[in-house]
Amino acid sequence: MSSEFVKAKRLVIKVGSSLVTNQGQGLDHAALARWVGQIAELRKLGREVLLVSSGAIAEGMQRLGWKQRPVAVHELQAAAAVGQMGLIEAYESHFRKHGLITSQILLTHEDMADRKRYLNARSTLRTLLNLGVIPIINENDTVATDEIRVGDNDTLGALVTNLIEADVLVILTDQAGLFSADPRKDANATLVGEANAGDPALEKIAGGAGSAIGLGGMLTKVLAAKRAARSGAHTIIASGREDQVLMRLAQGERIGTLLRAPTQTLAARKQWLADHLQMRGKLILDAGAVNALRDQRKSLLPIGVYEVAGEFERGEVVGCCGPDGAEIARGLVNYSSTEARRILKTPSNEIEAKLGYVDEPELIHRDNLVLM
Repeated sequence: MSSEFVKAKRLVIKVGSSLVTNQGQGLDHAALARWVGQIAELRKLGREVLLVSSGAIAEGMQRLGWKQRPVAVHELQAAAAVGQMGLIEAYESHFRKHGLITSQILLTHEDMADRKRYLNARSTLRTLLNLGVIPIINENDTVATDEIRVGDNDTLGALVTNLIEADVLVILTDQAGLFSADPRKDANATLVGEANAGDPALEKIAGGAGSAIGLGGMLTKVLAAKRAARSGAHTIIASGREDQVLMRLAQGERIGTLLRAPTQTLAARKQWLADHLQMRGKLILDAGAVNALRDQRKSLLPIGVYEVAGEFERGEVVGCCGPDGAEIARGLVNYSSTEARRILKTPSNEIEAKLGYVDEPELIHRDNLVLM
């Protein structure tokens, strides 16, 4: 485990709500100061660091005197608006003591799903890193709705990791790492020291949400590691309450759980496709089309599609599902949902007869398609 962190040049560090706010009791400035001090030391070692921090809604709840996390979207957005002020102010104050400049980056899923905005975000983050600035990143909860939400900061951390092609994602939580069972319920649970990111067995042993303060549980962390692995990034899940946890990792100590990425990574464009969390629609494929995509790496032709779900326009990202409903791929579709329904089960040379025109012989070209 130690070598992955020791060799890493670019790090994304995610800190959970329960750590930042001391289980919802307001910002834990002593804890923030410790993490900031360690990040400052990492910067001295030549590492580039991006910080994804939860805590805005929890801090807003504390400032507003709310004891329970609200359900209504407008109340959550109000809490985020209030809490974000305190969260960024606290980080900026602590980093300034170390002579480091910070920046605030607020993202939604739309920023990641739109190719132009995605590239703009990547360019901005890379520029900030080149300037020696510490980006502090959070979801833009003040405007986010279900349609544009990332959902949790574990996932956001993985998306940012892929966005700027970081080497390691570190998820600091209130647990020691990933266990074989929930250690709060099973005394025989053992720490998983190392595993392969994306191993289906990990999702089976990961539990639900960890606290009433944050949305993320161990499952979101396992899934985040799986997502980060697509760009070749390893993930470390460790306790943020461990003394000098980041510096000890940098010195090669084994702490928490390492989820290793495979050696093969996706190209940048296909990584962007894979990182879409929400899609406009789905194409249901027959067994022959599934085989053509999965085993032969071919384009998706309309003759292999027998059902269209949802409404979408040409150029939007859609999922490709097998007969059992499982998603096997996703890509940029060449025809709208209305057009796609008219050319279902149609050979490519008959598209013009069905539509009166033909844009492309494929529904999705293999260059615009990524296997999941």
